[in-house]
Amino acid sequence: MNTSSNTPAHSLPNHEPSELQPETLAISAGRPDDQISMAPVMFASTTYEMGSLEEGRKMAHSTKAGKFYGRHGNPTVQAFESAVAELEGAEAARAYASGMGAIAGVILGLCSKGDHIVAQKQLYGGTMQLLAGVCPRFGIDVTFVDGTKLGAFAEAVISGRTMMVFAETPANPLLDIVDLDDLGSIKGPITVVDSTLSTPLGSRPLDHGVNLVLHSATKAMAGHNDATLGVVAGESDLIDALWGFAVLQGACASPFDALNGLRGLRTLGPRLRQQGANAVAIGRALEAQPAVLSVRHPGLESHPQFELASRQYRMHGGVLSFELAGGLDAGAKFVRSVKLCHAATSMGGPETLVTHPASTTHAGMTPEELADSGITPGTVRMSCGLEHPDDLIADVMQALA
Repeated sequence: MNTSSNTPAHSLPNHEPSELQPETLAISAGRPDDQISMAPVMFASTTYEMGSLEEGRKMAHSTKAGKFYGRHGNPTVQAFESAVAELEGAEAARAYASGMGAIAGVILGLCSKGDHIVAQKQLYGGTMQLLAGVCPRFGIDVTFVDGTKLGAFAEAVISGRTMMVFAETPANPLLDIVDLDDLGSIKGPITVVDSTLSTPLGSRPLDHGVNLVLHSATKAMAGHNDATLGVVAGESDLIDALWGFAVLQGACASPFDALNGLRGLRTLGPRLRQQGANAVAIGRALEAQPAVLSVRHPGLESHPQFELASRQYRMHGGVLSFELAGGLDAGAKFVRSVKLCHAATSMGGPETLVTHPASTTHAGMTPEELADSGITPGTVRMSCGLEHPDDLIADVMQALA
């Protein structure tokens, strides 16, 4: 692979990527052909010596120059981008310094003053703040709809004005599901899906007609709580347009984090399976407790969109949420009372984490916005790790008691 290119690398030349299962692709993708190291190779340099001024001028005016300057590209970062593009079935990808860097890069890189965005009201708190608070300052109007309602996105599209339709599925923290076929059928605006909680091994939104898919790779994709990383994938023309803004935005991915992102992708399949199994086991245990009003996980039959989730996703991750009777006091007491689990706000790592969304991940939302998105004072989010499920269930039960 030419490291100045964003073309996906194929380390198994006798196989087409479509012939490989996603778990296999996660291991084979993103390996430059001119490297023989089994571990990802890290290029820590921010700049490179030019062979000539003409070569430098060419790189300065080209997209994805990997050995020019760090904001433009980096061979290690491009290997991560290549792996994600291959996993998503995309033509290209661009990595960012964080998930919010990717979200801000997509929204502000493609939308201008006077444009209109349709987004769902079930969103991560940071995304909601960007859409509801920052976008209006730039003259970008946003309409929020119920993402679980079939046809809601299309109904809110304004012909000639709507530039983007933005969805997050499964949504953080209540695991609401958006029908990807319904979203992908919308013509005109650029359709974008935040697929962080699904990962490419759970679903591939581009296969459903969606234009762009993005991830906070900080979470399950990197998977070890040691990388802050975002990525967006899609067709080359869109990624090239985003690349130009990203160079100016400056939220470029660190090669150190890209290295950890590549390492995380190699074990994504077995981690997701174990975390998903743990989430279902804990969810079933919670459903039997009178202090628990409701439990949400796409792998539980009690999920209101269980049929859609079963049809749309290959596997479910380890994030679940539940509502405790007793509201804020009960939620806060539970988070304080766990012993094996950790009170922390991220997800997708090997350790099981619990958090109180209204106080942490969604603290910037107003009480009205929280209520509209279904987040109550008693809502707790759990990111199940790789511990034995019996130990996790015992910890949850003692915390409830």
